[in-house]
Amino acid sequence: MKQVADGAGLSVGMLSQVERGLAVPSVKSMRAICAALDMPVIWLFQGAADRSDEDSDIVVRQSARRELSYNDGALRKELLTPDTQPQIQMLRFIMEPGADSGEPYSNAEGGKCGLVLQGTLGLELDGRNFTIRQGDSFAFPSQAMVRFWTIGDQTCEVIWVVAPATV
Repeated sequence: MKQVADGAGLSVGMLSQVERGLAVPSVKSMRAICAALDMPVIWLFQGAADRSDEDSDIVVRQSARRELSYNDGALRKELLTPDTQPQIQMLRFIMEPGADSGEPYSNAEGGKCGLVLQGTLGLELDGRNFTIRQGDSFAFPSQAMVRFWTIGDQTCEVIWVVAPATV
């Protein structure tokens, strides 16, 4: 436990809370934990049982989407692109009222963009706050410190695109 905590730059207490389901790591912490375990973040996504090998290098069937869930399911991320495309990644975020991404985080390179399909998204970029409503889109460099959350009492659904892929 200490070796992984040290490698991830986290306290043993925090890592223990994550392990027991008492705390949800930020995206940055999750990546650090995976790096300390020498494991790709993609392994955290739940795989579907009916994946077709025939076309899975190009097509991700709705029933075969892998999902990562945070905060007891209040924030779910579905991976919409196949693993064969490391240059770009598309995800569907489903965020219940009150859901948020945690502490601000950034990536070393690339860009991110998105489209709000339903609800209202709060978006913080380098300390600047934005309200993104249904039908609105956004884009920013991956190096920006980002945090996001649901505004209001309606589920927020966002298509989120990252280049290069991060999970």
